[in-house]
Amino acid sequence: MIHNHNVKILAFVGLAGSGKTTAAEYITNKGYPKVSFDNVVLETMKNRGIEDTAENEKLFREELRTINSDDFVVNIISSQIHSLINAGQHRIIVDGLYSWTEYKALKHEFSGELTVVAVVAPKKIRHRRLTARPTRPLSQYEADQRDWSDIGDLEKGGPIAIADHFIVNDNNTEKLHDQVEKVLEEIEFIS
Repeated sequence: MIHNHNVKILAFVGLAGSGKTTAAEYITNKGYPKVSFDNVVLETMKNRGIEDTAENEKLFREELRTINSDDFVVNIISSQIHSLINAGQHRIIVDGLYSWTEYKALKHEFSGELTVVAVVAPKKIRHRRLTARPTRPLSQYEADQRDWSDIGDLEKGGPIAIADHFIVNDNNTEKLHDQVEKVLEEIEFIS
């Protein structure tokens, strides 16, 4: 572990439908690089010829962590972050940090550089977003099951509970972006 005083890594956490990816994309649209836990899972599924469905993603995400170890995905993410730092990137976005194990691994690996932002929204709003999303939409039942799995099986609640900053995303995208800007200012992400 090498400490980089000049590097800031901003990780977004939240339950499905909270808006964490929307928040991350807002910053990446400004030209900052992003690594994504979901992309690691989806790319691995694609490489193994597994169809991209909500159910397959859930099962595969859990299988990856069971068969390969809980830190399988975070090890890939850490490697991607190190590659970006070695390429001269000093501001990096992390989308979709999941488990307590992954949180601890990133906090240890990038001590002093990592800031965690929890994007939260009421369950009713999150589930409405999940049923309406264009890719891998979920039924109400599936959204409930996803919450239970994310909290119980993947231990997603820990990183949300211990986040450095909280954004309540219960309104529109413009309000979300305003809150993201406040966090960016506070942590002096954009120089």
